[in-house]
Amino acid sequence: MILKTVSQKTIGKPVFLEGVGLHTGSKVKLSFLPAPANTGFIFIRSDLKGNNQILANVNYVVNTDRGTNIEKNGVKIQTSEHVLAALVGLDIDNCFIEINGPEPPIMDGSSKFFIEALETAGIHKQESLREEYVVSEIISYKDKETGSEITVIPSDEYQVTTMVDFGTKVLGTQNAFLETLGNFKKEISSARTFSFLHELEELLEHGLIKGGDLNNAIVYVDTPPSVSAMEKLKKAFKKDKLSVKPNGILDNLTLHYSNEAARHKLLDVIGDLALVGTRIKGRVIANKPGHKVNTSFGKKLHKIIIADKRSNIPYINPNNEPLLDTVAIMKILPHRPPFLLVDKIFELSETHVVALKNVTMNEPFFEGHFPGTPVMPGVLQIEGLAQAGGVLILNTVPDPENYITLFMKMDNVKFKRTVHPGDTMVFKLELITPIRRGICHMRGYIYVNENLTTQGDLMAQIKRKEI
Repeated sequence: MILKTVSQKTIGKPVFLEGVGLHTGSKVKLSFLPAPANTGFIFIRSDLKGNNQILANVNYVVNTDRGTNIEKNGVKIQTSEHVLAALVGLDIDNCFIEINGPEPPIMDGSSKFFIEALETAGIHKQESLREEYVVSEIISYKDKETGSEITVIPSDEYQVTTMVDFGTKVLGTQNAFLETLGNFKKEISSARTFSFLHELEELLEHGLIKGGDLNNAIVYVDTPPSVSAMEKLKKAFKKDKLSVKPNGILDNLTLHYSNEAARHKLLDVIGDLALVGTRIKGRVIANKPGHKVNTSFGKKLHKIIIADKRSNIPYINPNNEPLLDTVAIMKILPHRPPFLLVDKIFELSETHVVALKNVTMNEPFFEGHFPGTPVMPGVLQIEGLAQAGGVLILNTVPDPENYITLFMKMDNVKFKRTVHPGDTMVFKLELITPIRRGICHMRGYIYVNENLTTQGDLMAQIKRKEI
């Protein structure tokens, strides 16, 4: 289910940082720039002319070898995940990321420096509301080749658990858990990327990680290095001396956490799932995560979310007790039968409402509206939708019985199907913008038998009753 929850956010002003690319070894400048609402995260290659932008979208993933790499129409971005994790970790929705090269600076191999830069820029709230995908059932993806698996289950907020098992003495089984995004900066952002010595040797042989050094990646020594291998590493990292410390790490790097590897994998999961393009309200459980399984799961989740957005159909179990019945609704709305056109409220939050109206043959309007072929008047369908919206807006005041709702305008109203006696109308309304000064701007839908019958944008204002 898609809900519009809190206000979207961008950064307050431009900010930049410089470093070297992990794979190219080239100096690179990255700038974070404010972006309008509903932009998402867009990378801009300032070193390219003409079409030089690419949306951070999971469908543009072309390679997951040593990072998550995206490409569209010749515009490439390598190792996007650390930058995206920082943006999500600070609860930012919209940002332009300008880079004068194909990859962001690796910095220390974590998201720490991106977090610091973004905090310097400040966070700015925007008028539009954020779309959030509320996980209502278990969704899983498993890579049969590696055994890696990612599952998302219902939760009150976005949470991530990672479980890793590398099968080596130096780095065995580790777990990490992020309870809330608010803890990302403190608990996850400084966890650095890592590699095993045998992987490092292979990368150097192929001329990769030209920007790598022992300050931006943890190197775990899983096999005793040969003298020749150590000489190559000293040359590559411009070191006079290299050694393996008792904790199994090359050189004298100090771990930030005992489970830093698992925490960095969690960081990668957040960065990779940022490519889904919609915030997730659910708990992600990743067993042996990696960029390949992360983005494969992200593609599956993206398809589910797109389908959900297209249908936008709320599910109501008529056997469940409503949140508000007719008696409770009449304590909020001033309407009374036969003009009360909402029977039950099943969902009600600060940003949406889901209501129900049973259409029966004894409705008084059927006596004169096509009695031989009874059809519910479209204007009354909109009135029922408006009354459900009235419950939403009146829910924001402590004494709704002392207010009335006055509708100001209706836009984009469409009638797609007729409504007949025996039908059950399901009303769904979501805020388009936050409620301000008692003015509510909503988008409403009416469904019958899971088919969209009516829709429109409504604006209303609550006003205290004159005594």
